[in-house]
Amino acid sequence: MMLFRIPLVICILWATEVLQAQTIQNIPLQESYWTVEEGGQMDFEFFDGRPTMVLNGKAFANNIEFSNGILEMEVYANSKRSFAGFLFRKQDKNFEEIYMRMHKSHQVDAVQYTPTYHGESNWQLYPEHQAQVTFVHQGWNQLRIEVENLTATVFINSEEVLKVDYLKSGNLKGKMGVWALFGNRFSNISITKTGDARVKEPYPIISPADGIISEWQLTEALPYVEGQIAFSDFEKAETIAAFTEPSGMLPISRYLAKPSAGNFEANQEAFTVASTTIEVESDETMLFSFDYSDKIVVYLNGEPVFYGNNAFRSKNNQFQGHLGLSANKIPLHLKKGTNTLHCVVIDKANGWGLIGKLE
Repeated sequence: MMLFRIPLVICILWATEVLQAQTIQNIPLQESYWTVEEGGQMDFEFFDGRPTMVLNGKAFANNIEFSNGILEMEVYANSKRSFAGFLFRKQDKNFEEIYMRMHKSHQVDAVQYTPTYHGESNWQLYPEHQAQVTFVHQGWNQLRIEVENLTATVFINSEEVLKVDYLKSGNLKGKMGVWALFGNRFSNISITKTGDARVKEPYPIISPADGIISEWQLTEALPYVEGQIAFSDFEKAETIAAFTEPSGMLPISRYLAKPSAGNFEANQEAFTVASTTIEVESDETMLFSFDYSDKIVVYLNGEPVFYGNNAFRSKNNQFQGHLGLSANKIPLHLKKGTNTLHCVVIDKANGWGLIGKLE
């Protein structure tokens, strides 16, 4: 049997390259290493025998860009309503968010993923990207996120709890930060870089199911005031083309910036009009299955045929406002030729979306 010996120098160089590519970088919890967004509050304290950051808002690590790798943090147990997690691949106002909802321990939405577009979170649109988790009620909870290309795997206290198969922001790299709502205490924030994200080409093309409306025309986003818009105001407005995800979900904030954004329930309501045409060879009735966030007015050929309110907590204190195609079904009485469907979609926060199917 012949033995082949690899020179020791080559082994050392290879091992050094691997270690350098995967070096864990602990980000010091000191003011000079972080920039807090306007309106946020950030302090640094020695607590429980370690340096910590106390944060309410968003803070980004200075001079650090993240693409592929591992993000880790520890968050002190908190039974009060609060959120804590990572923001990553931030460019302008678009980025990815994965966070713990500490007060939701044991519940199905204790951990959430959402893309943020134009500064707006969209968690209502993606109930499939939530996980049931039990947090420790004393001491520290560890959040670990392994990011590879378009996937993210989430671990809480060393247990895998969620896998996101397709990160949606469209960014392959960008700034990395942490986020807390209503205040949380962070420790041991680290980043491990494993190279730059790549997306295989040709990109996978998944066609929506039959009947799904996969393209809409959108008007510009404008402030909404109840009772102060009419069909004539937008019938001939300029529009842009917007395309849905394979599920049929149209994430409107991906295409439009709101006049008032990023302030959750403090936002002013905004609206856009999503329209499509339906061609039929004779008079007939079709079923329109749809859902929306937050509110909607549906017009068929200029006549209002539906009004609904699907806003967060609009039906009861536990109502989340998640979307699903089976939520609403109405008959559309179509005339021979071209018919136009206009959907006035009104939103305040948590996800501006529309999904529709013709049957």
